[in-house]
Amino acid sequence: MWLLANLLRRFIRLGTLRLRDADGRVHVFGGVKPGPDVGIHIRDRKLYLKLFLNPELAAAEACMGGTLAIEDGAQVHDFLLLFSVNRAGLYSYGSQRLLHRLWRALRRRHQANPVGKAAARARHHYDLSTDLYRLFLDDQMQYSCAYFREPEHDTLEQAQRNKLIHATTKLQLKPGMTVAEIGSGWGGFAIHLARETGAHVTAVNVSPEQIKIARENAQAAGVANRVEFRELDYRNFTGQFDRVVSVGMMEHVGIGHFDEYFLKIRELLKPDGYAFIHCIGRMSQPGTTGPFIRKYIFPGGYSPALSETFAATERCGLWCNDMEVLRLHYRYTIKHWRERFAQNRAKAAAIYDERFCRMWEFYLAAVELEFLHGSHMVFQLLLSTRRDAVPITRDFMFEAERQALRA
Repeated sequence: MWLLANLLRRFIRLGTLRLRDADGRVHVFGGVKPGPDVGIHIRDRKLYLKLFLNPELAAAEACMGGTLAIEDGAQVHDFLLLFSVNRAGLYSYGSQRLLHRLWRALRRRHQANPVGKAAARARHHYDLSTDLYRLFLDDQMQYSCAYFREPEHDTLEQAQRNKLIHATTKLQLKPGMTVAEIGSGWGGFAIHLARETGAHVTAVNVSPEQIKIARENAQAAGVANRVEFRELDYRNFTGQFDRVVSVGMMEHVGIGHFDEYFLKIRELLKPDGYAFIHCIGRMSQPGTTGPFIRKYIFPGGYSPALSETFAATERCGLWCNDMEVLRLHYRYTIKHWRERFAQNRAKAAAIYDERFCRMWEFYLAAVELEFLHGSHMVFQLLLSTRRDAVPITRDFMFEAERQALRA
């Protein structure tokens, strides 16, 4: 216990952690400066060393397994908030610096996503029951960052509609134009583009479950004749299109495959076409994916630094015609998801089990706080092979967006 206690004394500066150990003794850490006040109970002595060596993974697994219980009416979000506001102290601790160096040394192995393996890793997350996702997503099943014009007032449905409009106005689509979508989710963006612009969309995805639902949704929306969903790795996608769009896909590529990804986008574009990329990124230097997310949620996933992203577009000869950074929008999005999941927790437990629910609660709380206190954000790019593929001012976006919001 003394190793863990030493780490916690050095780590917790804001707020208070009251830890009841496996023998019932209570240890108090922090309490000097105001912040979250959380009580936990560690029920297994073996957890002391695990938490000292790899606290991010061990805490998640202990919460999932019930050997770490959060007490006094607090929730996992409260526990992770205490961690989040003190994260600088954790990362500066000697053993944690060494651990992060090891992760950085292994990150190419962690993010290796060749054809076949990439599909299996995507299915790990996206082939979960669609009924689970319906419990917390909006009515169009958008599983990516929404766009909040009024964070305190916008519903999740309104914010996701805002996002679709915001993205569509950047594309300048006209009836009959062709669009390639890399990573289609449940088809919401493709269906929106076909319905609102008259474009023809060909979308690829490696998740059979998502493709099945996307085809059903396109049929129900009356645009099945203008949207095609293919079960295909993006590297095997062929053809040339007026536009290429990719929302929430680059995060699954991996640093060793960025050039493949951008070269494929270049190949799919007509000479006068351009691409729209929407991706989670980080404002910090290149890093790694946390061990809990890497192991349980998004194996092979990684949110790139802007320096990594632009180094790849430079190598692939692509112009960045426009860039926008959405900072807190994903925090608000995930807050809605977390609250909706909590409201429907019993239904989620009926689909899976209590351990799964605890894992999902940990996931949603952790990523929400990463967008609040960490280095993560979302960026949107317009890329092309020609410098004049996009108008030289951004006025075209604003007017089209105003018209769409009034409609």
